[in-house]
Amino acid sequence: MSVSSAFHDTFGRDTFGDYGRPDGGASAGRQGGVGNQSAAGKQRVKQAPLRLTRRGRFVFIGVPLILLAALILTLSGFLNAPAKAAESAAGLSLTPTVTVTVQPGESLWAIAASVAPERDPRDVVTDIIQLNNLEAARVVPGQALFIPSK
Repeated sequence: MSVSSAFHDTFGRDTFGDYGRPDGGASAGRQGGVGNQSAAGKQRVKQAPLRLTRRGRFVFIGVPLILLAALILTLSGFLNAPAKAAESAAGLSLTPTVTVTVQPGESLWAIAASVAPERDPRDVVTDIIQLNNLEAARVVPGQALFIPSK
């Protein structure tokens, strides 16, 4: 085998120099002259029907179904959202509060125990933190806090 023959075999040509023609290269005029075509060249090559593999069926059917399910779940989340602004100011209720100034040595726990002794101090501390938008349960002397009176 010559170098050029090995080159052509490596890059897609068969031994006659044809690029995979079904008629064996007769249309190019290499076998039997320019005007002669073999019987194989006149017949059309029948292609096999398209078959999907397991992965192909998943991609073709499963991926759109997953995307549709995600879209439905997203829309149902938006439609069932519990947060809703009040339609009028009459529907709003105010939390009755008392303003307390923090004294030196006081903590939120001590303030909660003195303001609402009948309630659990943990719940009162949580209410104070939420009502005053505090990041932690730290307070400094002189700080004014809103305390729920109920």
